[in-house]
Amino acid sequence: MPASEAPLSDSNPLLQDWQTPHGLPPFAELRIEHFEPALRSAMQSHRDELAALAANPAQPDFDNTLAAFDRCGRRLARVAAAFYNLTASATSPELQAVQRTMAAPMAAHHSAVYNDAALFQRVAVLHAQRETLGLNPEQQRLLQRVHTDFVRAGAQLLPEAQARHAQVMQDLARLTTLFAQNVLHDESGWQLPLHGEADLAGLPDFVRANARQAAADRGLEGHVVTLSRSLIVPFLTFSTRRDLRERAWRAWTGRGEHAGEHDNREVVRDILRLRREQAQLHGHACYADHALTDTMAGTRAAVRQLLDQVWPRALEAVERERQQLLEAKREEGAAGEIEAWDWRFWAEKVRQQRYAVDDAEVKPYFELNRVVQAAFDCAQRLFGLQFTPRDDIPVYHPDVRAYDVRNAAGNVTGIFLQDNFARPAKRSGAWMSSLRWQHRNTEDGSSQLPVILNNNNFARGGADEPTLLSLDDARTLFHEFGHGLHGLLSDVTYERLSGTQVLRDFVELPSQIFEHWINEPEVLQRHARHHRTGEPIPPALVQRLQLAQRFGQGYETVRYTASAMVDLAIHSLTDAEPPADVSTWEAELLRQAGLPHGVGLNHRLAHFQHLFAGSSYASGYYVYLWAEVLDADGYGAFREAGSPFAPAVAEALRRHIFASGNSVEPGAAFAAFRGRPATVQPLLEKRGLVPVGADA
Repeated sequence: MPASEAPLSDSNPLLQDWQTPHGLPPFAELRIEHFEPALRSAMQSHRDELAALAANPAQPDFDNTLAAFDRCGRRLARVAAAFYNLTASATSPELQAVQRTMAAPMAAHHSAVYNDAALFQRVAVLHAQRETLGLNPEQQRLLQRVHTDFVRAGAQLLPEAQARHAQVMQDLARLTTLFAQNVLHDESGWQLPLHGEADLAGLPDFVRANARQAAADRGLEGHVVTLSRSLIVPFLTFSTRRDLRERAWRAWTGRGEHAGEHDNREVVRDILRLRREQAQLHGHACYADHALTDTMAGTRAAVRQLLDQVWPRALEAVERERQQLLEAKREEGAAGEIEAWDWRFWAEKVRQQRYAVDDAEVKPYFELNRVVQAAFDCAQRLFGLQFTPRDDIPVYHPDVRAYDVRNAAGNVTGIFLQDNFARPAKRSGAWMSSLRWQHRNTEDGSSQLPVILNNNNFARGGADEPTLLSLDDARTLFHEFGHGLHGLLSDVTYERLSGTQVLRDFVELPSQIFEHWINEPEVLQRHARHHRTGEPIPPALVQRLQLAQRFGQGYETVRYTASAMVDLAIHSLTDAEPPADVSTWEAELLRQAGLPHGVGLNHRLAHFQHLFAGSSYASGYYVYLWAEVLDADGYGAFREAGSPFAPAVAEALRRHIFASGNSVEPGAAFAAFRGRPATVQPLLEKRGLVPVGADA
């Protein structure tokens, strides 16, 4: 037949069987025009599968309803995974246009699935009989989670409310997509050229190299500072040009807050209106109450209790740090208040004076490839995993490195892709995602290999120069790799329960506990080697790093907790209209809470992507602190065993935390690993907010 009459699946590579190693997307064959028709076709295939399931004349049972539902939509899942990974990591104006076009239809499809009365009736019948069905624990967990998914998507609402709920979700999908694209516009469109030695004053060689490479990446001569965190933070730390620090800081904190087409302030208000309505449809007075019903915390009161334990102690700590910074200023004959664009600069002075720790001295020992190998080595020593580079696996950008992952028996158990560098067409931050989840719910019972991605945004080293990381950057790499291991080590039967698809305040535990290993002297001695000489990091420097580790924790804790408080507060509002100006509201809330001058917060509302580029962390930014309670306590098991690689503890960590996915209630999973529930004391000690051994 003529090509124009060929079936869509014959001409669109997204809808064909992928004849690539391990069935990865054939990225080189994909074109922008493939995505919209592929997504629409895959949605129709999903609806057809579900219609057949709902029309099954047999009485509902676990296999013909829950297991069958878990198998539906695999084509849509793989097309959507490829699409959304590209929109995050390698986007373009044309791809963004498709993303905007498809946001509402994809949300409508999700609502249609979970508002299907016949489907929900089958699930509800099983849920009502759950105690008498003879299900094993994992099957019981799947039934509970799927039933919850239906209820939270509006399945129990009356028809009129259900229709309105579906429209609200479509509008939210459109707005959260717009929010993220506005932030990317501000991040990719701003740069600070550095002209000559006067503008480069104070910058170490590695910052100059990063700024030179950033300019080259944009087709420019000389040096530029961009809004990549791994470039702007060192600039704010080392530049002696206070005027340029202020310009950079204002651009960084002002993302999404510029009048015009890309202003996010009204977008935030629209999202808040819709979320309040969503919550009310579910019978809740505010969005936070609705969101927190499906978390470990459960209530706003529980979140506030944790934040209230930390906030006053963090304020005391940051005030002690401020006095140290002011003393350093006086010693250099500088006067005046410490502003937000000054804090990192003077903190670095104190760090160098009091702890003899200088990032310019530390970074040469943290070359990117060595840090990657350190993470791989820790995974091997803890869990028996081997990472082997694969040049034949298709990737979406030359920066991406692909590996097959083998277990201790030498069997391939997953594929890992790592994308480490900042680019103009890549969103900021660091994240883990998947192209495919591990599970065994296949037609023949075989296990599906996970395909897991890590994205970072490190500033690339200059031409013929290595990429050097700060210790904070190295921690970020380990953090995301911890998420990656959560996906790679998953060992569950059902896809819905796989990997990181857990409650939001549990998902950060595997990532945050893995950060501990980059601080271990044993790991540093093995892998932190000078990029020029190959010499290991001196033990004296490791000791200084450990002594300095708690310095600055007041600053970091206040900034994080302030953001968590803003998140919880704005999603706790019950007024019909959101604040007229969210930025003014944010400033007043923080003034009342006692946020010290010059400290700031991690994310301002107009660019707070955790909250407004999606819903996963809305009313949930607290989860990093919640999970830190778990990780600080959990890592204590290795200390008690006398080794960071104690085999029995590592096996318990793998089995109960990394491998179990969402097949076990998270509190029970942690207790199974640790032998008891978590306590907050180790967290407070770790952050230096209370003396070791003091009562919390």
